[in-house]
Amino acid sequence: MIPISTKGHKEQTVTHDLTAARIGSGLVEVFATPMMIALVEQTCYESVLPYLDEGQGTVGTLVNVAHTAATPVGMRVWCDSELVEVDRRRLVFAVKVYDECGPVGEGTHERFVIDTAKFQAKIDAKNA
Repeated sequence: MIPISTKGHKEQTVTHDLTAARIGSGLVEVFATPMMIALVEQTCYESVLPYLDEGQGTVGTLVNVAHTAATPVGMRVWCDSELVEVDRRRLVFAVKVYDECGPVGEGTHERFVIDTAKFQAKIDAKNA
């Protein structure tokens, strides 16, 4: 069982590869919203890894995050997550994203605990 209040923290420095201009989600050299969402997912995923059984993983199923401020190239950005609800295999996280000047995003993220082999088998069946 994954305990409620499990916390996660992950940080990175914004590079040109993480900007809206680079990935095609905008024209400016700022931390891209899709890359912020990736940071949120990674933070939440990594926070629960120690509690998963062998052969288990999690997949993201819902992201509801507002990106409220821009972060320039070269600035450090980080995500803090907290597991706020567990409903069988469904995990709900509260997330907040910051840069060196303050908050840049917040919201919720949901993940489901999966059996990775069974999940992969379903995906493989789609290709068959």
